[in-house]
Amino acid sequence: MGVSDAMAFLDFSALAQAPLGGGKRDVVEPATGKVMCTVGIANAADVAAATRAAANAQKPWAALPPRERADVFRRAGALFQQHFDELALYATRETGGILPKGQHEVREAITICHLAAAMPLQPQGHVLPSVPGRTSIARRVPHGVVGVISPFNFPLILTLRAVAPALAAGNAVVIKPDTRTPVTGGLMIARIFSEAGLPKDLLHVLPGDAEAGEALVTDPLVPMIAFTGSPAVGRRIGELAGKHLKKVSLELGGANSLIILDDADLDIAASNAAWAAYLHQGQICMAANRILVHQSIAAPLLQRLVAKATHLPVGDGATGQVALGPLIDARQRDRVHAIVQDSIKAGAKLEAGGSYDGLFYKPTVLSGVKPGMRVFDEETFGPVANIVTFGSDEEAVALANNNTGSLACAVISRSVGRAMAVGQQLKAGMVHINDQTVNDDCVNPFGGPGIAGNGTSVGGPSDWEEYTQWQWMTVKDTAPMFPF
Repeated sequence: MGVSDAMAFLDFSALAQAPLGGGKRDVVEPATGKVMCTVGIANAADVAAATRAAANAQKPWAALPPRERADVFRRAGALFQQHFDELALYATRETGGILPKGQHEVREAITICHLAAAMPLQPQGHVLPSVPGRTSIARRVPHGVVGVISPFNFPLILTLRAVAPALAAGNAVVIKPDTRTPVTGGLMIARIFSEAGLPKDLLHVLPGDAEAGEALVTDPLVPMIAFTGSPAVGRRIGELAGKHLKKVSLELGGANSLIILDDADLDIAASNAAWAAYLHQGQICMAANRILVHQSIAAPLLQRLVAKATHLPVGDGATGQVALGPLIDARQRDRVHAIVQDSIKAGAKLEAGGSYDGLFYKPTVLSGVKPGMRVFDEETFGPVANIVTFGSDEEAVALANNNTGSLACAVISRSVGRAMAVGQQLKAGMVHINDQTVNDDCVNPFGGPGIAGNGTSVGGPSDWEEYTQWQWMTVKDTAPMFPF
């Protein structure tokens, strides 16, 4: 594995060079175009071999005393902390983020490990009402092998948030990370858990394309799939999982709305809008795809947002001197640019940006955005702030709900009561009052309805629900006689 900088802990040579049937592929740093490493690419046969090994390893793991399982996650959290700087820099470089984004991923990884360490020691069922002489319990039991398919944007968090609780609940896991971020989204996690003492074959990392993904979703040894990614791929996974009667957890993002009411402080509102639209180049499932602004304050708000877009520095995020880094690759850049250009042709007005240099897309502002334009209807996943105006609170709600559901929405107003009245009408998995849409915490249920997913959530109280299933068990002192 050839990494341009010397890295002590991230020596993935044994993992990265493992023979896989799909060949090998270079992992390219988006900001510089340099090859960071070369990884194996899995095919369907590799997936089948991994799921067999995982299934064999799962039962002894689930039978391990809970304190011993918990110790693995405590050690994993300590290793993330011990190698914090190195891991954060690698995550920054591989994802094209800014350094604080890479640091955030590692901080959250530590917390996710701490939360997972607590799970084996928590109550895992209920004693149910029953007749005298019989004990009736409902207990949580692991699925067996959980398949995790994760994306490129926040690969460490969005992979580990499934991997850690799934393992803590007694499952084995097979990860198929995005081939653009296979280290941060998989091999880094495998390295940490290997050092932390996770038993062999419980965790497999298989970077791969559609062949590997479909093989994982259809494998009979994998009863559950956790997927984070685009609605198009999510629909395909949901279709395949349904055909094979599997549990599936989908987190797909969606067209999120930030609603700015007419009594909002303009400087605060503009700051929230810029953060929600431009953080990590807009490549966040919670990014504000629509900025809904009351028509009476639209002009001064637009002026402030254009000023921010014009002056935000764009460049290599690992240098620490920029606010926005590059988009992940040319394909993503071209998609963003096509959506912007198509929307301009449909009547939107370009107020700032709308151009790029390599993978660096300038912070963009579009005004006059309406339903039917691509930037309104689709998740852009780029640094594009789309200004939509409304005349009443009712119209704002109708515009925000003009799809099949959102992952996140937010409302800004000087009146908390008014903002809450608007927020309570929004079809979204997460609603934030007097804040912007990009909010997450490891302990909150994260998910949304409709295009945002399939109504499932991950994180906090949702983890036991997602990564285990109920089993009813009754116990009698002696077996009874029956009339037959």
